[in-house]
Amino acid sequence: MDRLAFLDEIRVLAENGLKYAQNEYDERRYGRLLELATSGYGEVLGLPTEEVARRFAEELGHVTPKIGADGALFDEAGRILLMLRADEGTWCLPCGWIEPNETPWEAAAREVLEETGLAVEVTDLVGLFPRTAGPDAGPHGVVSVLYLCRVEDGTLTCSPEGRELRYWAIDDVPVWHAHHETLARAAARARDEALRGWRERPGETE
Repeated sequence: MDRLAFLDEIRVLAENGLKYAQNEYDERRYGRLLELATSGYGEVLGLPTEEVARRFAEELGHVTPKIGADGALFDEAGRILLMLRADEGTWCLPCGWIEPNETPWEAAAREVLEETGLAVEVTDLVGLFPRTAGPDAGPHGVVSVLYLCRVEDGTLTCSPEGRELRYWAIDDVPVWHAHHETLARAAARARDEALRGWRERPGETE
């Protein structure tokens, strides 16, 4: 197991243990586990222990993986729209965290609009994609909800979160963000299946 994935699991066990602890002994035990996880995170991420502890303290309720929504858009040549991230220099699908009182498909459409300037219709759910913590994925576990989207309006415009927007052939992307190559290939398969199903509908000819 990667060290970040290990620390993430220890952190979640410790924080949830503290939430449900029923005696002082359990509180001390889980508190010590959280101290160890906090120190480990600080070493791996190069952050002061106090800053790591502050971020952990922001978690409310039972700690679960973070949920994100991603939108996959293709051009007529079958290339997928990606953003070059300003923070990491890696290429990703339009994506972001789901906000309170927002459905996953609403979040996907919102993130596409914010990051690309394109208003889209969310057409198909591709799938749910879990990602464990790791050096190439981030410090926390994530579940990505991926949708196929169709452009309805707008002009391609890069947001402050990105340095460039480009339609890519999947095999030509130089460096992917986290598990976004997996997402892109799954979206491409779903798109191909949808197109094949449309062409094969009874009673229709090309």
